[in-house]
Amino acid sequence: MKIVIGTRTLSSWSLRGWLAAKLSGLPFHTECIEMDSPAWQDGSAKRELPSGKVPYLVDGGVPVWDSMAMILWLADKGGHDRFWPRELPARGLAYAMAAEMHSGFAPLRSGCPMQLQKRYPDFVASEAILADVRRIDALWSEARDRFGSDTDLPYLFGPFSAADVMFAPVVYRIDHYHLPVSATARAYVDAMLAHPWLREWQAEARREVLRYDAYALPGGVAA
Repeated sequence: MKIVIGTRTLSSWSLRGWLAAKLSGLPFHTECIEMDSPAWQDGSAKRELPSGKVPYLVDGGVPVWDSMAMILWLADKGGHDRFWPRELPARGLAYAMAAEMHSGFAPLRSGCPMQLQKRYPDFVASEAILADVRRIDALWSEARDRFGSDTDLPYLFGPFSAADVMFAPVVYRIDHYHLPVSATARAYVDAMLAHPWLREWQAEARREVLRYDAYALPGGVAA
């Protein structure tokens, strides 16, 4: 099984796909396409990608693209209990949260692009971004209060799940842009940043050399 990702520093969707592959427990190898390059910008680096985007999974000749489709495919292969809470009320909330993350929060996405080599301590968030953050904070708090707080594990539903996969890039955005969140949400951010898979991704991102960073906001300090 192979997963094709984009530059780790920049590609939030690649992070989701790669985490889903890790969560599956199945063997895979990773191929990285440099998004921070003229070849990506002119489209020549995307010709073999079915949708022209990353991530892209190939499993035994079966192509799967879009991170949500990859989660569904890998759950079918690796077991749904690896990806979703076992109890139906918790699973229903996890499904809804993952779907809302997949389709929503456009102001946060566009206003705070993922850039893991920089921090923005003086960033001034728009009201639209703050509204997205408040909604995410409420979702995280509901999951933790209803289903995660009675376990020893610090993730949204206790064990690391597909919901955590979908919100992982938001964790970096909140941390790097210093966005205001509740104590419950901040504890979750800290737990996610300490997860070995996110630490592995961050370490690889810091080794990347960006040649043409068209995604980052101006300014910022080294992360």
